[in-house]
Amino acid sequence: MKKILAMAAVAALAAGASAYAANPFSDVSTSDWAYQAVADLSDQGIVEGYPDGTFGGQKNITRYEMAQIIARLMAKEDQYNAEQRATIDKLAAEYADELDSLGVRVSNLEKKVGNISWSGNARMRYIKDAKGDDSWNGRIRIAAKGQVNDSTYVYGRFSTGNVDLKGAGDANVTMDRMYVHHDFGDKVGLTLGRYEVDMGTQGTWLYGNAFDGAEAQVLFNDDYSLKFGFGHFRDANTGDNSFGAADAFYAQAKGNFGFAKLGVDYYTTSSFIENGAKTSANTYGVNLLIPVGDFRVFGDYYQDTDAKGDPQIWAAGLGYGAMDLQKPGSFNIDVAYYDVEQGLYHKDMSGLDIDGDIFLQDANFWLATGDVALMENVYLHGEYEFGYDADHSGEKDLDGAFEIGLNYVF
Repeated sequence: MKKILAMAAVAALAAGASAYAANPFSDVSTSDWAYQAVADLSDQGIVEGYPDGTFGGQKNITRYEMAQIIARLMAKEDQYNAEQRATIDKLAAEYADELDSLGVRVSNLEKKVGNISWSGNARMRYIKDAKGDDSWNGRIRIAAKGQVNDSTYVYGRFSTGNVDLKGAGDANVTMDRMYVHHDFGDKVGLTLGRYEVDMGTQGTWLYGNAFDGAEAQVLFNDDYSLKFGFGHFRDANTGDNSFGAADAFYAQAKGNFGFAKLGVDYYTTSSFIENGAKTSANTYGVNLLIPVGDFRVFGDYYQDTDAKGDPQIWAAGLGYGAMDLQKPGSFNIDVAYYDVEQGLYHKDMSGLDIDGDIFLQDANFWLATGDVALMENVYLHGEYEFGYDADHSGEKDLDGAFEIGLNYVF
């Protein structure tokens, strides 16, 4: 774009910010159609000419020159109305890299009162479950984050659920996440609503789903944190007296020691009915991840001391690589071995895409997960369970479940 055209657009954006002024550039005459726009922007300090006193309006404007202009607009945003500020924010997001090189932190835009940011993802996937049945489905999620003030934001996510692309089924659009978050200074935060609770290392295989309630977070520094909450595990089977209907309290501590990342989880529930019997949960667990160059070693151990037989689950795995959505060809893969005892895991509470029935009976098996970036913001995700060995006669053989999905992030 010619520089003089760009300045006309910027002048329209910044209209009303200053009075008319004399033109300081020798190569812009008073008869030029863009004379007043260039003069006004120069008077406001938004544009500058070259050392020889010329403006160079017929030259193509560079991204770096445009970023300089946007930075000056950002410094004067309090002089503009809401519509003008919204346009400036969009320009700042487009030229974020160049602004960063100028020392302008575009991330600060997220803290502006009234700012709403949108994001989303779409997925098409094929699944073969642990019973041998297959399905082909799609899903779209769109999320909005609204900054209420410097300390408070509201988050909501709309989801279609899984639309059956093989049969004739449809899915309703629901708001599957909705919460308010408030920070009390830099160290303490409070979340209220329907939010995520994640446990376990490989794809948050344990409780990587919605929780309805309230959570307090304490951030000691960038490496150590504590959180605890009270409410209900929403995505569990939520029939009357079920696990999802029980009152639940949880606490989580996380620490990054450089050579290793350690997490400690605990949750307890009121009584509920499962498999026809009254029970409750009192579960504690630890998860560990040790980076070794491009590799990582990870593992989990959880035990429920209230369920019959004090069931436990442990897992150990090895991973390699790190997918970057901005780097096509980048990938990661993780393979883990699981030893599962019935009664700790509850139906529909996995963050994995694969059939969660593999966690519901006494067994051991292997689970592989992986991602590869096919192009910018497009990646392929896969999960495969193999080597399934049920511990007791009469239990189902659930070997060979897998899923593969094409994902789009926007």
